[in-house]
Amino acid sequence: MFRNAQIYRLPKAWGISAEQLAQYLAPQTFTPADNMDMQSQGWIPPRESSNGLVHPVNRQFLLRLQTEKKILPSSVINQVTRERATELEEQQGFPPGRKQTKELKEQVTDELLPRAFTRITSMWVWIDPVNGWLVADTSTPARAEEALKLLFKAVPKFPLETLRTVMSPAAAMTDWLASDEAPNGFTVDQDTELRSTAESRATVRYVRHTLEADQLRQHIETGKQCTRLALTWADKISFTLTDALAVKKIALLDVLKEDAGAVGKNDDERFDGNFALFAGEMGHLLAALVGALGGMLNESEAA
Repeated sequence: MFRNAQIYRLPKAWGISAEQLAQYLAPQTFTPADNMDMQSQGWIPPRESSNGLVHPVNRQFLLRLQTEKKILPSSVINQVTRERATELEEQQGFPPGRKQTKELKEQVTDELLPRAFTRITSMWVWIDPVNGWLVADTSTPARAEEALKLLFKAVPKFPLETLRTVMSPAAAMTDWLASDEAPNGFTVDQDTELRSTAESRATVRYVRHTLEADQLRQHIETGKQCTRLALTWADKISFTLTDALAVKKIALLDVLKEDAGAVGKNDDERFDGNFALFAGEMGHLLAALVGALGGMLNESEAA
């Protein structure tokens, strides 16, 4: 279900129900942007057949954040503003000053907004209150922050923390490549990136290329560290791990695709079955990944 994962921690056995969470999120329900708004953002039902903002399956919660943005290029605003400024100069006999130009630009923006195109995007958020995970399906932390800001505003004393591990992903991935040995349960695939820690930031990338241990060691010996590495876990899920502890390019392998295809008789059952399958396997993957990185930095607090 997810292609990417920005990963955060919640306390294990976090005592919140789907009904409570839905009540907290209700004031943030998505409403379309009006003529004068550049953007509108809020929660929508994860399933079109349901009105609930929180979709629970086996104590796993699925949310969906929707964003509507007006597409109004600055080049268009600036062009129309220049035209208006020329007209104003002809009328008053001298060019408009900085304040007048700013007011013209604001006026032009207000006039063009109702005619602007809109772009609507959505983002999945998975919350596992049992094992203490929150995962946003986005490749960038900035997009995840949009969802987190709403959650912090909606949920009283929202106990979210950044995931931190004993070993940094860069150090661990570099060690795996240098030793030509992946952690237990994982295999190294054919994509990686190594970047110099020196000012030059020299970078070497391998894409669908056999990773030769001797070549990789040479790069590492010259001061490069691994910043992203393609891995497969338990022959079930392939993904790319980054030095920022983000998981990208998530793909279910054939064994899980077969399980997903056999789940449910109708759309609702298949949706729930696929979500349950994803949450279960992804939860195991995250636990294994944290273990491969030496465990959580503040294990006692995270527990």
